[in-house]
Amino acid sequence: MRLPNFIVTILVVLVVLAVVAFIATRFVYFLAPVEQNEVGVQFRNGQIVNVVGPGLYTDAGLYVELKRVGQTAIPFQVEDAEIITSDKQRVGVIVTGDIFRPTIAQPDLLRNNWASYSDIYLSDDAAKNRVEALARQAMKVCVGQRTFENNVIGTARDELRNCIDTELSRLSENYALQINNVTVPNIILGPEVQALLDAITKSRLETEKANQDKLRAEAQALAEQAKQRGEVAVAQARIQEEAKQQTVLAQLEQEKLAAQKAVIETQKGNDLFAAQKDLEIFRATAGAAAEKAKADLAQNTALANLYASFPAYVQLLIAQANANALKATDKIIFTPEGTTPTIVLPGPGVVPTVNTNPPSNTNAAP
Repeated sequence: MRLPNFIVTILVVLVVLAVVAFIATRFVYFLAPVEQNEVGVQFRNGQIVNVVGPGLYTDAGLYVELKRVGQTAIPFQVEDAEIITSDKQRVGVIVTGDIFRPTIAQPDLLRNNWASYSDIYLSDDAAKNRVEALARQAMKVCVGQRTFENNVIGTARDELRNCIDTELSRLSENYALQINNVTVPNIILGPEVQALLDAITKSRLETEKANQDKLRAEAQALAEQAKQRGEVAVAQARIQEEAKQQTVLAQLEQEKLAAQKAVIETQKGNDLFAAQKDLEIFRATAGAAAEKAKADLAQNTALANLYASFPAYVQLLIAQANANALKATDKIIFTPEGTTPTIVLPGPGVVPTVNTNPPSNTNAAP
């Protein structure tokens, strides 16, 4: 049975278009896009001619081609249920992380490794399978060189993660892959191992609790001793302070007495000085008085000396003094030497018997 001519014609056209399209894709590409999360690798005649970033690209030539390398992280998770530790214990480990391919800033890595590892640059599954195999190897290396306790308990898991991260990154460098965000979310233990670990943990906790109780008791004892020593120290300090205060008070009292003594001695000295000054003043005053007396008596002394030298002059002065002493009303009685005069007082019926006014030519002796 022969097909109709139009159907044959359509089939021929489709075959021709397919051949043309195949040939066209081998010799030209037009406005081929490279997305933001991709790196484009341009080929010509089977050789890499350029590594480009996001954009639209056109090229024509012999066997031209544009291939795209994803830049997004490829997450992976690897689980190995039985890994033998250095002390012959079985543990299971789960490791997770992210895979990153070379970027636009690393074109040489793509050029140098494309021939060997282009499958893992173009296929996420191929990259994941390769890294998971490397992760299992890193897990066995890191777990196998540690004891069970150094893989499982406490901060040992962080050390295990760091070891796996370092080892896996080293292995991935051969493929120009970068491994980030490596974690060890879980350690898988068998029932017997888990029970043993629980027993060990319980024993350790009990031991730590006993040690803590011991430390607490010792701390309390030390605290009590410190308290007692503190009280004793306070009491001693109080006694010392009281003694110090008493000493200070005694010193102040001594200083007070010394000051009073100094004041008294100063006062005595001042009094003595004042007395000496008074005595000096008195002596000076007495000397001045004596000099004044001498000055006052000088005239009298001179007169006395004059009188002693000239007695007639003294008689003259006496006579003159007597004469000057008589008044007109005075009465003088002259009696012989060695006799007592008879004084007649005037009165009624008494006539004077003595003439007090003798003639001027009569001489009388006293």
